[in-house]
Amino acid sequence: MSTDPDHALFVAILDTGSIAAAARVLGISPAMVSKRLARLENRLGARLIERTTRRLHPTPVGAQLHADLTTILSALAAAEARVTGAVATPAGPLRIAAPTSFARLHIAPHLGEFLRDHPAVELELSLSDHSIDLAAERIDCAIRITAHPPAGHVARRLAGNRRVVCASPAYLADHGAPATPAALAGHRLLAAEGQLPWTLLRPTRRAQVAGVSHVRTNSSDIVRELTLAGVGIALRSLWDVGDALADGRLVRVLPEWEGSSDLAIHAIHGDAPRPAVTAFVDHLIAQWSPPPWETLDSRTASDQTGIN
Repeated sequence: MSTDPDHALFVAILDTGSIAAAARVLGISPAMVSKRLARLENRLGARLIERTTRRLHPTPVGAQLHADLTTILSALAAAEARVTGAVATPAGPLRIAAPTSFARLHIAPHLGEFLRDHPAVELELSLSDHSIDLAAERIDCAIRITAHPPAGHVARRLAGNRRVVCASPAYLADHGAPATPAALAGHRLLAAEGQLPWTLLRPTRRAQVAGVSHVRTNSSDIVRELTLAGVGIALRSLWDVGDALADGRLVRVLPEWEGSSDLAIHAIHGDAPRPAVTAFVDHLIAQWSPPPWETLDSRTASDQTGIN
């Protein structure tokens, strides 16, 4: 099986980030890489890469072509491997996008072992709490906490995302504890922009909690710190507050109620992921089976009676 060599050259330019780096990977001169790129652009009648003094940027059509060709080239490599019986070794650039706090707490601690197991992988981790265009940003795999994975990609579910209502013991000592979801209206609620209203569930029952955050912020990290400081009550993911619940800095409020269960942690990637992507996702699944934050909750649930 084969494809146009200029296609692979174009992908190599964007994957490596420069014409010089692509030339080293391909074993040809930078001048030849530039000549073949120009030939491909002339043939297609479209500019694929914007060249600046500092770096290369794909044009919109270039980003889409890169995404399409990456999928095609990966599928061809996988097909050839199935024919020959070869097992591809994870190697090359691996660009991962993930939410900032989640990556710091639950991805970064496992990267050392992954890189020791796969020394040929060149890892790049991009952190952002906003959804990004995987093709435009040349991301191989995005870790997202979402109820609706984007269409056109493969979404592997990595773990659930249980959310609990919690507050510090100091806040509850000063303000009392709500006995029902409706009673939350009389308390200081804490949430980042777009995180209210809350939907709370218990078997056979559902409650909607409306309101305005006592402190307005666009940072979920700030909400966590405010909750720990005794400013108010928050609805937080167990992966974020499991340690604070375990050591008593926070306690469950309305422990029979939890946030809606539609959110989950997914790995989002293309239809034919490269071996490095598959290895990375498999590594995370192995670390989170079961999720450590769920284990923390099960150990502390019997120790915290909460307020009903």
